[in-house]
Amino acid sequence: MNITKNITDSLHYPIKDWVKIIILGIILIIPIVNFIGLGYYLRIIKSTLNGLDELPSFERLGELFIDGIKIFIICLIYSVIPLIFYVLSVAFVGYETVSSSTTTSSIFSSYLPGLTGISLVFLIIAVISALIISILAYMSIDNMAYHGSKIGAAWRYREIVNRIAVIGWGNYILWWVILTLIITVAGFIIGIVGGILLYFILGFLVILFGYSYLVIFQARSVALIFESSRK
Repeated sequence: MNITKNITDSLHYPIKDWVKIIILGIILIIPIVNFIGLGYYLRIIKSTLNGLDELPSFERLGELFIDGIKIFIICLIYSVIPLIFYVLSVAFVGYETVSSSTTTSSIFSSYLPGLTGISLVFLIIAVISALIISILAYMSIDNMAYHGSKIGAAWRYREIVNRIAVIGWGNYILWWVILTLIITVAGFIIGIVGGILLYFILGFLVILFGYSYLVIFQARSVALIFESSRK
């Protein structure tokens, strides 16, 4: 798998059709309707796995909506375990005494919320499980797309792990790190710039185009990584 080629192709892929970037951007900012945007994410993956290099159409909106709900359910189920441990870490937060080094420390002490031993353990488990799930989630959604939107395919872990093994765990995790960094940094910049220019129409356009572009970019890259496991 050539990670550079994967990222380069994915960065150029969205700009092949600016009209669809605009349409997706509008869809994503409308509550409930944005499930269609999630469905389009899956359609991009399907299109790429079928060897197509053009952005797919928005036809059959009902199908897109259902596929979007499936992706939402998958993400929701995957997030349950990290969320449980995070809630437990918060539930066991205690208070520790923090003494000042000044002379006033003999008069009073400050009490700040702190992590107890068990709370820290739960927090670490939450973070580790979230990372593992994030690494597997992309391939799970790919597998669902590959099997014709069958939601059960997202939990066929033997298939998923075998495909990652074909790619190579080192290569796959490196790709995941690069993709995550690009999305995180780009998303942060889009949010900051869009927020600064929010009082102007330009800010709205930055957010609309920017996040729509990132969704298409991510879907393409995710599909290409799965495609490399079939070669």
